[in-house]
Amino acid sequence: MIDGQITPQGAVNFRDFGGYPTLDGRKVRAGRLFRSGTLTHLTQDAHQQFKVLNVQLICDLRRPDERQREATRLPRNAPRRISIPILVGNPAEMRQQIDASTAKAEDYFRFMIALNQQLAIHHSEGFARMFNALLELDHGAFLVHCSSGKDRTGFACMLILHALGVPRDSILADYLRTNQMLSFERYFLPHLERINHAIPSDRAALLPLGTVCPEYMAAAYQAIEAEFGCVEVYLEQALGLNEAARRRLQLRFLE
Repeated sequence: MIDGQITPQGAVNFRDFGGYPTLDGRKVRAGRLFRSGTLTHLTQDAHQQFKVLNVQLICDLRRPDERQREATRLPRNAPRRISIPILVGNPAEMRQQIDASTAKAEDYFRFMIALNQQLAIHHSEGFARMFNALLELDHGAFLVHCSSGKDRTGFACMLILHALGVPRDSILADYLRTNQMLSFERYFLPHLERINHAIPSDRAALLPLGTVCPEYMAAAYQAIEAEFGCVEVYLEQALGLNEAARRRLQLRFLE
């Protein structure tokens, strides 16, 4: 349990991203919006815990190979699940660099900056589908997740919170909580080994891959603003989230 919140046993980087005040003086409802990493390590008790949390819809942002390698251990359609594969970066090239120990920390940092720029500019169709699913949810809670729950999920939560009117500093604070929730030594490095990577002797060089930092979110914002001028225009033109849709979203998820 985190901050009094029920946490499904075996979930990775799981948390409620509600509770934040908005710019207009309202607040994001707690217990309605959750984020997580992989759900493959859930225990037998976790399904009952999902019922207690009233999670009705899970949005899975992982690639097909990730879903195959780490299957979600919940009964089919309980909760309902939708798959929106977000394919970012060059995983094969990055795996080669990790295994050969040819990259340095600054190379991984640049990779992550580019990844977040790609999330913002090249995956609007997928995130538009996510918002459509969120708007169709008429009761219960929503969960969005990827593998580690930090990059694709972090960007998805940034968009949702922005659409709800949460100020940017609060969005960044939620984003950076991953560094408290996801241990580089206890989760990220073992995760690399589980997917058949040879961990280089200079483990610290991998820190940019296994953590988040303000520069990553800033890169996403900068890419959006360079292309669309501001996030509000991006939400409407790239994701189809017009003012009426934002009001519906706020009606459901703000108090």
